[in-house]
Amino acid sequence: MRDTSSPHPTSAASAGPGPIVVLEDFTVRYGKFTAVDRASFSMPPGACGLLGQNGAGKSSILKAVLGLIRPAGGTARVVGFDAVRQGIELRDHVGYMPEKEAYMPGLSGLDSVILAGRLSGLPKGVAKQRAHEVLWLVGLDEARYRDVAGYSLGMKQKVKLAMALVHDADLLFLDEPTNGLDPEGRVEILTLLKDLVRVKKKSLILSSHILADVEALCEHAVLIDHGRIVAQGTIEELTRGALRSYDVRIDGDLQAFTEKLRSSGILVETAAPAASASSTDPALAASVEVRLADEQTTAIVFEIARAVGARLRRFEPKRRTMSDVFLETVAANAPSGGRS
Repeated sequence: MRDTSSPHPTSAASAGPGPIVVLEDFTVRYGKFTAVDRASFSMPPGACGLLGQNGAGKSSILKAVLGLIRPAGGTARVVGFDAVRQGIELRDHVGYMPEKEAYMPGLSGLDSVILAGRLSGLPKGVAKQRAHEVLWLVGLDEARYRDVAGYSLGMKQKVKLAMALVHDADLLFLDEPTNGLDPEGRVEILTLLKDLVRVKKKSLILSSHILADVEALCEHAVLIDHGRIVAQGTIEELTRGALRSYDVRIDGDLQAFTEKLRSSGILVETAAPAASASSTDPALAASVEVRLADEQTTAIVFEIARAVGARLRRFEPKRRTMSDVFLETVAANAPSGGRS
């Protein structure tokens, strides 16, 4: 949708598949408090997650990269521009959806998006045309003339997204876009964001404390805790690895199998009997999720099944979730003393 007659400089985002964001020793301080401590990471084009608990430093990174606050040290390059020295040029190519409400009282959805377009440097006619386009894209075309103050929370999130999109940004910074939404609203926003990445070919950075959202949307993630980067990589890389937890399905007496597992010191996470525990259909076999201790081998599960006369239909390791990764990584990197 970008107006090719616009004087915006060309970003490096369209020049090749290199990183769209690169931070090196990036530091943000508020007085004596260090919010971001020498953060170094890179993010490729596509959907990337900036993952951490509330107060971890996610919003401080976004604000400093956008020039809303000044970093205390380090460098940041975003869509090919130096975030400190080329802030104006950078913001021509970046859309920002803040966590908090960002609308002017008394303005309709349409007027709010037009205003965002005008502030981005778009001519009045172009801003109006694009406002109609992006409001239709996010599903607010029928509500565009209504006052934003009367919108539901989900609609307010959509109008903020439309405001971030109006100038056809190469990269979107989304700060907690599903925070406070009900399950249906979360699914709707995540579906919309997936469409932007996969169909519209936009890149985005999803800053969130909701791990399931990052896992559902992103291919790459950076984990931050107490201002420090504790892990980064693709979702596939981060969730790879043994949990020592297994999904086991059997034909036979599930209760006897479960009791024998527990008496052998095996932790039973969940158990779900099928419609018929003796069914020969693997899809209907009884199932149980078990977690083995470090000293236990998988052979013990097979031995217990034989002992109770059960037949194993399935024995598969369970994949780690981003929640598992985050909790394990934070625990492993917990500082022994106070923060610097």
